[in-house]
This record gives sequence, C-alpha cells and structure tokens, in this order.
Amino acid sequence: MQDVFIIGAKGIGNYGGYETFLKKLIETDRNNKQIKYHIACKYNGQGAMDETKLPNAKTIDDHHFIYYNADCFKVDVSEKLKSAQAIYYDIAAFKECIRQIKLQQIKHPIVYVLACRIGPFVNKYVKQLHQLGGQVFVNPDGHEWMRAKWSKPVRKYWKVSEAGMVKHADLLICDSVNIEKYIQTTYAKYHPKTTFIAYGADVTATSLKTDDAKVRAWYQQHNVQENNYFLVVGRFVPENNYATMIKEFMKSKVDKDLVLITNVEHNQFYDDLKAETHFDQDARIKFVGTVYDGELLKYIRENAFGYLHGHSVGGTNPSLLEALGSTKLNLLYDVGFNREVAQDAALYWTKDSGSLSELLNKTQQMTPEQIECFGNKAKQRIKDAYSWQLITEEYNQAFLGNRNYEIK
Repeated sequence: MQDVFIIGAKGIGNYGGYETFLKKLIETDRNNKQIKYHIACKYNGQGAMDETKLPNAKTIDDHHFIYYNADCFKVDVSEKLKSAQAIYYDIAAFKECIRQIKLQQIKHPIVYVLACRIGPFVNKYVKQLHQLGGQVFVNPDGHEWMRAKWSKPVRKYWKVSEAGMVKHADLLICDSVNIEKYIQTTYAKYHPKTTFIAYGADVTATSLKTDDAKVRAWYQQHNVQENNYFLVVGRFVPENNYATMIKEFMKSKVDKDLVLITNVEHNQFYDDLKAETHFDQDARIKFVGTVYDGELLKYIRENAFGYLHGHSVGGTNPSLLEALGSTKLNLLYDVGFNREVAQDAALYWTKDSGSLSELLNKTQQMTPEQIECFGNKAKQRIKDAYSWQLITEEYNQAFLGNRNYEIK
C-alpha cells in the first residue's frame, strides 16, 4: 500500500481547480487497493470544509471524515490570518502529515503539495520527511508571481517561494508541458526532476433539460436565450484579459450577448473596468454573478454560441478544459498554454486592436456544419488527452513508481 498525503487544496467539497482535481481523483480511483489517500482540508470552524455536501462521505468526528478510499483530515486556520492563511495552512498541514506518518509508522510516504506557497519554509519539513523514508512531490501550478492582483512584494515572495519548492522537491508534477519546460529551463541549476500530468475534464452532457425549472429560472432572470450568447467563465482578475474581451466585443457587430460568469462583488477591478470601457452602456454585456451548480453551469456552457477564454497566466486551465468538453466554438487568447491544450480545435485571438472583434464578426458567418466540426474536435481532444480516467492512471504510475525517484 502506497500512502499519499495531499495538501494545498481547500478541501474536496469546495469550488476550485485543485478541489475539483482531488474530488475527481478520489472518485475515479475509489477501487484502487494499492494507494491510500490522506487529504488535508482547510477548516475555520464555520463549515469551510463541509463534507455533508459529499453524498459518499462518512463523518468520523469534527475534524475527520472518509470519502471513498480517502482519509480526510481538517486543519484549523483562523480567518484572522487574512492573506497569510494559505501559507499557514500549508505549513500546518505538512506538520500534521508528518505527525500522522510517525503515529501510524507509515513507510515510504509521499506528501504531494499543490502550489508553491511555502518555499522559504519547506526545507525543514522536507528533511523530516526524508528521515522517515518519505518524499515530497510538488505541483508548481502556473506563474503565480505574474498575476496582476498581487503587489510587487507579494509577487517577489511568490517567485522566491517557487524557487524554494523546486529546489527541495523530489518530483515536480506539471499540469502543462509549457510549465514543465519553464521549470527545467529556469531552475536548471537545481536539476529538477519533473513529469507532465495534465488536469482532467469530461465530455458527459448535462442531465438538465431545457424545460427544467432551474434552467428556465436562470435564463429568465438574466434575460438570456440559448445559443444567443458568448460566454466567459473564470476568476475576475486582470491577467484573464477581461478588458480586452469587453472592449473588442463592444467593437464587434455581433447581435448576441456577452455573458460573464464571475464574482465581481466588492471588487475594485470591476469599478476600474467600468470606468475604462463603459460596458454598462452596452446592453449586450451581462455580468451574471457565479454559478456553483455544476449541472446548470454545464448546461449554460453547452448552450452558448461560443466561449471566450482570455487566461494569460498558468498551465492547463480547468475552465478551458470544461469549455472544450461542452462548448462547440471556443475563441482563445493566443498563448502557448492555450494552444497546447486546444490545438486546432479552437480559434485564436491576440491583444492587437481588432483581432478579437474581427474574429467575433467572422463567427457570425460560420455555418452550423463548421461550428459542429469545431465542437467534435474539441470533445475528441478532451477524450484523447484530458479524461479523468487517463489522468488518474498517470498519477497512479507516478505514485506507485515513486521509489524510482532519488531522495535529494
């Protein structure tokens, strides 16, 4: 039995890329008799990690529950820590992993750390784990230090932290070929051992029907009609190119709406964007808030005329994979990460003035057969390279083949 401790995600029942990854990994791998998962879950005493939302979870006590074959433990994190919560959480979770490994006398454990938040502090815990015969695997995520939402000091911390995580990891699991190349090139002096395992998605159609009450309620509430809108789904941050997408859409002549599913509450970026673009004067631009119902979101994706993806930072983006699995026509910002994923199953635009608006206008001349062809290519791309079954099998190979990796 190979014990794998995974830290860095908020939990299994939460919304987010890493959280979805954990849920899918455990569900897909639930009959695996060779791997025992131990999952850290962030807990602030107010239901931040609420396993009651998981139909197959079994509560053991206030800080412990079982989900399929995964042993899940909650790590207390005070809300008072504010921006330092994530760093504290990862360190506290790592400490708890070491405590459990010692207590249960686990041999050859793996601690898999999602994201590079604790680089300046990780060496101490890596040494302790090595003394116990264990190894540290790290998922470096994307270029967190490039995100515009962070101040310069925070970006500097992210860069230093990334270097520390790369230096001390026994294996780095990159979810993008471009990220793997970046790690190998930027940190060549550390001789990092890397492998590529993508994020997953599925092409299963939504279970909802057109006349379902929740479907009709959502479309009526936002005055939107099926197949009559372009869709954007993603974090509301500058590096996702909201300004470019909105400006170019306003320049275009399309007679469809632009529906943006994102959280804009109490967000200065929203006010700045409104002042810059005056999108409130274009009735086609519709910010509709968030949609946490997975089946409803899938229905909205499936019934969009097209999807706009402006992400410019990171590796394999979950929202892009979900779009390729659900939406026929996908218009992506032309950057290496996005081309790596979609290849010829999508159309591409740049930040150059007129690039996206002209592409949007051209889509209005496309035939249903041309759009269907793109949709088929997109779904096939997901089936071939990003299915959860495939991703899980690759993780099994990494975890079960771990003794082939030298401990630093």
